[in-house]
Amino acid sequence: MTRIIAGAAKGRRLEIPSQGTRPTSDKVRGAIFSRLLGWGAVEDAHVLDLFAGSGALALEALSRGAADAVAVEKSPAASAIVRKNAQSCGFQDVLTVATSDVTDYLKRARPTREGLDLVFIDPPYSCSEQEVSGVLEALLPHLHVDATIVLERDGRSPEPTIPPELTVLSGKRWGDTAAWYLGLAASEA
Repeated sequence: MTRIIAGAAKGRRLEIPSQGTRPTSDKVRGAIFSRLLGWGAVEDAHVLDLFAGSGALALEALSRGAADAVAVEKSPAASAIVRKNAQSCGFQDVLTVATSDVTDYLKRARPTREGLDLVFIDPPYSCSEQEVSGVLEALLPHLHVDATIVLERDGRSPEPTIPPELTVLSGKRWGDTAAWYLGLAASEA
């Protein structure tokens, strides 16, 4: 069972797509948000959840005080579940769901004046490091100067290859899962 861990929608159960996704466990999601909250990266944030699956990361951010979120998911069935989860949590007015390939979405979307404050990237573990690096490249024009990116990968994965405009702030492993926290490099900020 996946649920919202804390905040306004605490305890709400989330529906999970029956196939094609790998939900972030409550334990890992809790640890990720503990760090993000310690950095002040969630409150009033403009959030982007790439490879959204059930939308759990975007919904958790909204529950904890993010201003708004966009969830990008290629599967129409999974996108419908994200919309259903947003409705059940009461976030349908602040969560936009885009049914699209992530790279296509990033290339089509216009960067906003505010920029994105918090980005979750949780691609399928089968996604190559080259593909992940391409997503990071495409994301760059959309970021606020103080943006935080959380990149979730297989726990056996090496540290990601990132564009020179980004820097690794921190990393953590939990069994089969690893997360890297990225930000704009000092020369870009």
